[in-house]
Amino acid sequence: MTVPDYVRHGLADSPETAIEDVPVTGVLPEWLEGSLLRNGPGSFQVGEQRYRHWFDGLAMLHRFTFAGGKVSYANRFLETRAYAAARDEGRIAYSEFATDPCRSLFARAMAVFDPQVTDSAKVNIARIADRFLALAETPIQVRFDPETLETVGVTRWDRSDFGRMTTVHPQIDDSRQEAINLVTRFGASSTYVLRHVDTSDPDHPRARDLATKRVGEPSYIHSFGMSERYLIVVEYPLVVNPLSLLLWLKPYIENFRWKPELGARFHVFDRETGARVRSVTTEAFFGFHHVNAFDDGGDVVVDIVGYDDASVIEAFYLHRLEEPDSSIPAGTLRRFRVPLVDSGDSPVEVETLSETPIELPSLDYARMNTRPDHHCVYGVSLTGERGFYDQLVKIDTRSRETSMWKEGGCYPGEGVFVGRPGRDAEDDGVVLSVVLEGARGTSFLLVLDAQTFTEVARAQLPHPVLLGYHGQFFGDVGTSAASVPPDQV
Repeated sequence: MTVPDYVRHGLADSPETAIEDVPVTGVLPEWLEGSLLRNGPGSFQVGEQRYRHWFDGLAMLHRFTFAGGKVSYANRFLETRAYAAARDEGRIAYSEFATDPCRSLFARAMAVFDPQVTDSAKVNIARIADRFLALAETPIQVRFDPETLETVGVTRWDRSDFGRMTTVHPQIDDSRQEAINLVTRFGASSTYVLRHVDTSDPDHPRARDLATKRVGEPSYIHSFGMSERYLIVVEYPLVVNPLSLLLWLKPYIENFRWKPELGARFHVFDRETGARVRSVTTEAFFGFHHVNAFDDGGDVVVDIVGYDDASVIEAFYLHRLEEPDSSIPAGTLRRFRVPLVDSGDSPVEVETLSETPIELPSLDYARMNTRPDHHCVYGVSLTGERGFYDQLVKIDTRSRETSMWKEGGCYPGEGVFVGRPGRDAEDDGVVLSVVLEGARGTSFLLVLDAQTFTEVARAQLPHPVLLGYHGQFFGDVGTSAASVPPDQV
């Protein structure tokens, strides 16, 4: 069987390296200064063992720094317990999203009391209270130095003792000096908890439970929404019996079951008080990513990349991606209008904003999150029914027009928007994407004009950057390393 190029080079191993002056073709904007920090898997192979799913692997950080029209690059594995075991013992020692280490029956029984859940925080990056965090769905998040990429310590969204998972997409509002994330505490009676972090004192951030909701069979939830006044938690009907997770006899996601008869449930909470405003049920669907939410009169409007079911998770198993005719279900940008008062009519209106497939959606988060006039969404897309994400798209939710970038044999990652200082238009800036060149086995950083969606420049690396997930651009990161002590929030 011929393995596709994106598997051979994008789901393999990446060397640790640093390149002071990356070759650039084209001309970088003079105003583009700072660093793109990205997160994702750096290796899918440990000794004779291989991880099973795209969402597994050992975490690796990447930094592309822009200064004076030049680009430098560095990467580094997160120095976690999972990485130390892989490096020193040559084995997968911790349970991942869909990979479980080989354990004896006794070891599996002992996992009830000490579940060895990975600390390989490989999915996203956030800056909260001046702390740079590598984020995962596990309770421990890893703090790192943004200049050196050195692992510094850990922080926790939740200090409850047992059985908890969190999302990798916290909602951050610097104007209110706060960060909010959703934690699921598993137990005989499970609970969704919206955790609020007060960042007004960066040296001593304070965390508290803002809102809670009891649940019998918790849903797999990757992100949640936030408008100016509300927090929106969507329960998809991919649910788990908490006892299965507490026993930990299977990898995490394989304990969940698709139950479409439950429908999808929207829970709306007051952002200030934490009070639950309303819960409504609509037809079953699944999603990883919220895009934006805003208030509109007596409704809250929620944009999500939605799927008809959860089969997309199965499509990301490595053995499935290795098949020449592998296919990934296409997510579409969907708008849900949730009335906050029961009118007796259909409780949730659903509209597909674009038929263009999209995933890993992003926007000008700092300026446009929670705003009703937001209309530019960037993401990766599929050009056909076979293969991996092979193009970048920009969807205008107002005009319903779609712009695309594609190059044969290339597989772009998430598009990160960077706005031009002093801009008026929402899309006045550039979109940055790390692109895998399948045939060559190398990668480049692509710089697109966000308005025209045409190439401005690219910075060519001599090696592949593995297919990853999320990153952020920070305009004040790039020149001097700071000494930061380990701590816990």
